[in-house]
Amino acid sequence: MKYSLSGTGISLSQLSVSRAAVALLAIGLGAVTGCASKNYVRSQTTPLINQTNDLDAKTAADHRAIGDTDNRAQQGIAGAQTAADTAGQHADAAGQAANAAGQNAQDAYNRVDTLSGVVANLDNYKPVSDVSVTFAFDKALLTPADKKQLDDFAGALDSTKGYLLEVTGGTDSVGDAQYNYQLSQRRADAVVNYLATKYNVPPHKFYLIGIGKDQQVATDKTSAGRAKNRRVEVKLMTNMGQSSTPAQPSPSGQ
Repeated sequence: MKYSLSGTGISLSQLSVSRAAVALLAIGLGAVTGCASKNYVRSQTTPLINQTNDLDAKTAADHRAIGDTDNRAQQGIAGAQTAADTAGQHADAAGQAANAAGQNAQDAYNRVDTLSGVVANLDNYKPVSDVSVTFAFDKALLTPADKKQLDDFAGALDSTKGYLLEVTGGTDSVGDAQYNYQLSQRRADAVVNYLATKYNVPPHKFYLIGIGKDQQVATDKTSAGRAKNRRVEVKLMTNMGQSSTPAQPSPSGQ
């Protein structure tokens, strides 16, 4: 059965066909539009995804690089620490060896109360020169002026044969007797070590005598006298300067 819309000239069957065509066209357009939207979204998101992937890969590479650098740094630190420890051990060993050598040298010095009965043929030894250096209160350090005096004194050592050095240390009477004994010994050692080190004087050449405050060279009642007592005296003595009577020629004319 056909129905017509009055005044339009369009039948109901024609209207149904038109509606169906519109519907199909709408579906088609929707499909096309959907595909276009997907393609657009894909075209826009693909670079973002690629960038994200690249960023992830770069981040991972950076982490690996940082890890490698950290490992190398830790290995370097460990190596440097090991080297430092080794150097420190060597330095300690060297210091101990130096201290031992210094102690051995000091032990080799002749520490006596007097030369009598110690030095053979002492009467044949005559003084050549002497020097006296003084120290500040409670000090055992050589001043530049002290070293200059010792340098001048040591100038005669090379030209003197068969010599010995008599070293007498002392303190003033202020303070404990035992402490003053140790202080005067340090003062004598300071002088002996300076001469032995700088001028290669063998330890057995030194005779340290009268260490302590028992042998005063000046009064302790004045500051000037006490300053003189805070001293180390060094005497250069030799047994090679003795003159002898030349032998007389035998008479001739027999």
